[in-house]
Parts: sequence; C-alpha cells; structure tokens
Amino acid sequence: MKKFASLIKTLDSTTKTNTKVSALAAYFVDANDEDKVWTIAILSHRRPPRPVNTTLLRQWASELSKIPMWLFEESYHIVGDLAETIALVIPFAAKETDKSLTQFLNEMILLKKKSEEDKKAYLFENWESLDYYERFVFTKLITGGFRIGVSQKLMTKALSKATGINEDILAYKLMGNWDPSAITFQKLVLEENKSDYLSKPYPFYLAYAIENEVEDLGDVNEWSAEHKWDGIRSQTIFRNDEFFVWSRGEELVTDKYPEFETLIGIIPNGTVIDAEILPFTENTIGTFNDLQSRIGRKTVTKSLLKKVPVILKAYDLLEWEGKDIRQLPFVERRKLLEKLFRKVTSNNENLPLHLSETISFDNWEAVAEEREKSRELHSEGLMLKRKNSPYQVGRKKGDWWKWKVDPLTIDAVLTYAMRGHGRRSNLFTDYTFALWNENEDGKKELVTFAKAYSGLTDAEFRKVDAWIKKNTLERYGPVRSVTPEHVFEIAFEGIALSKRHKSGIATRFPRILRWRKDKKIDEANTLADLKALIPTIKKVANENVKS
Repeated sequence: MKKFASLIKTLDSTTKTNTKVSALAAYFVDANDEDKVWTIAILSHRRPPRPVNTTLLRQWASELSKIPMWLFEESYHIVGDLAETIALVIPFAAKETDKSLTQFLNEMILLKKKSEEDKKAYLFENWESLDYYERFVFTKLITGGFRIGVSQKLMTKALSKATGINEDILAYKLMGNWDPSAITFQKLVLEENKSDYLSKPYPFYLAYAIENEVEDLGDVNEWSAEHKWDGIRSQTIFRNDEFFVWSRGEELVTDKYPEFETLIGIIPNGTVIDAEILPFTENTIGTFNDLQSRIGRKTVTKSLLKKVPVILKAYDLLEWEGKDIRQLPFVERRKLLEKLFRKVTSNNENLPLHLSETISFDNWEAVAEEREKSRELHSEGLMLKRKNSPYQVGRKKGDWWKWKVDPLTIDAVLTYAMRGHGRRSNLFTDYTFALWNENEDGKKELVTFAKAYSGLTDAEFRKVDAWIKKNTLERYGPVRSVTPEHVFEIAFEGIALSKRHKSGIATRFPRILRWRKDKKIDEANTLADLKALIPTIKKVANENVKS
C-alpha cells in the first residue's frame, strides 16, 4: 500500500506526462504482480463495489476526529473532496501497516457484506494505522470514486515501457471483461491466450475537433463525410454464436440492449461493428435525452423496451470473418460493411441495424450546407474521415475529424452557487442559472433551467466568487442563493423537453460562454425563448440508408 500511495502522490503532484509515465513504469517494474493487476484495474476504472456509503463515512470520521458534524461538513465543503477531508481531520497515529494494496482491496470486497459495526471497526483500525497520503488513498478506494489524472493511453505507455510489449497490443489486452481479483499479471499482460479474446472489443479510434477552417483539410475528394450521431458509441461483437456490446467507456452493456439479440445468427461470427446506439421511436431517431431513460437502469423492463427502442447505427467494420481489418483503408472497410448490411437486411427489414450514410461532396461549401441540417436529424454535426485511413487506437490527429454545429446560446441570470472542487474548492464556481417566465398571476419570475461550472477565466471566477460572498441571500447547506444581478451567456449542444426538470427543458453540456456585463437582468431571455430553440424534428423514416 505504501508503494501505491507513493505512486499516486507522484501522479497527483505533476502535470508532466513524462514524469507520470516514468513513475508508473518504475512502479510496474518494482511492485508485486498482484498489486500490478489491481493498479491497472483501478486506473482503468475497474474498482470494487463501494462497501460503505458516504453518509456513514462522514459520521464515523467526525466521531474519530472528535469534531462536531457541522464542523466536519463545513470543512468538507471547503476542501471539496471527502477522502482528503477525512485524511486531514483524523489525528496522526504512531501505528503502521505493511499490508499490500491487494490485501486492502480483498478486505474491502469482503467488507461490503459485513455489519455496520464491523465496517466502523475496520475503518477506525485502518484510518489510525496509515499516514496522511495512505489514508487519503485508502478512503478514495472505499468511496469508489478513485480518479487520478492518468488516461488509459498513458497507463499502457508506461506498461509498455516496463514490459517491452507494444502499446496497441497492451490496449487490446486490457480491454474486455476481466476480473482483477481472479486474473494474474502473467495471464492479463504477459501471456498470449486466444481464448481470452472472445468478448474483447478493439480500442476505440477517437476524432479531434476541427481547429481551423475546414478547407485546410485539403482536397475534398480525399474525405468521406457522415453525420455525427448523438447516442452511445459502441462496439458490437459477434463471435462463437454469442454477442457482446461495449460502450466507449469500456463498459460491457450487453444486458442493457436485448433488442440486439435478434442479430445473433444473422450477422456471421467473427464480426465486430463500430456503431452508435440511438433511440428510435416511431421510426424516428430520438434525442440523447430519450436515451437517458435506458442508461443506468439495472433492469430493462418490457414497457421501457417498448417506450424507447434502440437501434445500432453502423459506420465501420473492425473485424470480418474473424480477421482484424483495422489496417484496411476506411473505404474498403465501408464496402465490406455495406455488403454485410445489404445481405442481412435483404429479408429482415425490421432489424435494429441501420447504416450511417456516407456522403461525398464536390466542394467544402456543400459540406458546410450539410452540416447545417444536423440538428433536424438529431446529429451533432459531421464526421470527416480520410478515405484511405486505417482504424487507429485512441485519439490521433490527421485522419478523423469531428465538425460539430455551433452551440445554441441563451442569456440567463445567476441565481445559486456552490463551491467548486480540486483547486477551486475555496471558490464558488458551480453556478445555477435561471430564465424569466410568467407565472399564473401574470407576474415575471426566474425559473432555474441549467447548471454550469466552466467557461470563465480564473480571474473572472475570483471576481464572481467575491461578489457571491457579499451578496448571499440564503444558505441551503453548501448552496447559496444570491441576489439576481448578473447575466451570463450559456452555451449548450442540445435541447429537449423533459419532465424531470423544473423548467420542463433539458439542455445538453451547458457551459458559460461569457459574462454579459453589458446586460441587466431584465434583458435576460425567457423560458419561451429557450423552448423556441427546440428544433422541428425531421422524421427519419425506418429506411435502410445506403451510401
């Protein structure tokens, strides 16, 4: 545990990639094999289930540190991180432990089923036998919220440096449905075993956003365009008469989409399709807001399947006839995908498999015109893919670009604020915004519609924070209501009707575009203005689109 805590301290104290890679590589050389596996699991978000809820953690930390609960909570809101708060307030003890990371994690797995009394005793024993940073890491593992500034790509780079195995091979090895408590480092990393790859997806290829003018990409004839669908990026795998659905976040979500079972036996074994999972109600592509009712559900009921059916919008083929075809040019992979699509849908028109249309243009002006149609089709913009490009690993510049539509914007009034997290934990940087609406009495009132915490400069955040502290009307725990005085332009990617929000509207990826110091609050927009931004949805018929 000491080695792992020391590693996390190093990773957490630098922004330099080379320093992080070197620290990780040194750890992977020095640590025991069991701890290596758990470290890979933790850094790739395969953490054991949380054994103790945060309410109990706060209560017990308050008790052990002998400070009242109100003071602990106030400290927590100032620090902004529960594990760090606990590590700070619990007094130093002279005890020590030599338990490994693996021992701690195995204990945490068993802890979940124990009584509250046993959980409390376990926490007290370990909180008092760890130094500050070990206690911080231990508590992070207990909360299940372990996040550190290390990407999967950076970790595989370090692991490659430590083992000499190619990064792309490691990226593939580490994907899939493996259990850190049951697999060895030899089997996971060092050993080559083809049977382990039955359910494994390929590392996703990710696009960069267009940074300059689209014309800078060169000859338009070298590029293929298609709409960037607003759903869940996925890989659907058909091998050995089984199918597996993986999200881009490397989560196995097969059981969430039982509609795709109908494709078993129709799509041949040895096929991996890169696609977008989209809601498709009444032969129409829905919004991401529609899809949210399917995300995170432990059980997908028959009524939900009927209410929000989904389809696979396929745009690439990664494996064909059991062979990895990622190195083929994009246009060749597409030809194989289109051939597959025509074959499987010729006698099965109602399959939950659709083809994302590829579009060719004579000039960039025509591409821009197509991009302007995006919102009515429920897409986010366009994907531009070089026709001769292979399917690469991770986010790499050059061959795949996303050209999203300009965000929607609205001018709103700041009404509530909370402290931020991390380096902003001592500032009020998380804001709630409202728009004007006419109530039943015909009077104007402000109705909250969105929260945002990014978009301002550090200097602007400090100014707003100082103003909030002087203009607080009421406190609701960590939340402060403030005098309605400032207007901000809020940008967002999408908009839809929603019964879950007080305003009746859900916005997608809201963020602050600018502080409108030139506007008074009576010049802010209305809820009616926001609703007017909801696009007239073009009905996308249940047709099998062919390029």
